[in-house]
Amino acid sequence: MTSKILLVTGDAAESLEVFYPYQRLREEGYQVDIAAPSKKRLQFVVHDFVDGYDTYTEKPGYTWPADLAFADVDPAEYVALVIPGGRAPEYLRNDPEVQRIARHFFEADKPVAQICHGPLITAAAGVLDGRRSSAYPALAPDIRASGAEFVDGEAVVDGVVVSARAWPDHPAWLRAFIEILRDKAPLS
Repeated sequence: MTSKILLVTGDAAESLEVFYPYQRLREEGYQVDIAAPSKKRLQFVVHDFVDGYDTYTEKPGYTWPADLAFADVDPAEYVALVIPGGRAPEYLRNDPEVQRIARHFFEADKPVAQICHGPLITAAAGVLDGRRSSAYPALAPDIRASGAEFVDGEAVVDGVVVSARAWPDHPAWLRAFIEILRDKAPLS
């Protein structure tokens, strides 16, 4: 049986932050299931940085089907969790099912990779208190309000949790996460 990793996301997730870990972890040999509020085709977005803008811009990105709804997820079936960013975490964090899922991985000390706005979900689930986490830098106050220490870094490792600021951090973020997976959740 292939080791399974869960990726939680929704509409308006950042395309690169969904597809880079999805494809990279499949390349390693893991099965990656995408869970969303409902089992449907999701619309992702592209965030880019434009000279003269104070923040990123957003354009329509790829579409991709969710494999299952949050309510149908048994997190015990998965060895690790990936939480991409984009705007999706802003509304997903209010979903009690995604909070249930996130809490499982933290309580069971399973590997978690979160990036950009992804830590909004773990903050809302109440599992960041006392931890160190990176995130999109504009979220520093949110990370601190959750009881965590904000670290402006490309691959912040806190136990089995790896966080990063945004898609430019992908190489360091996934390298650190895969090292943890090979140790804590090797392929079966």
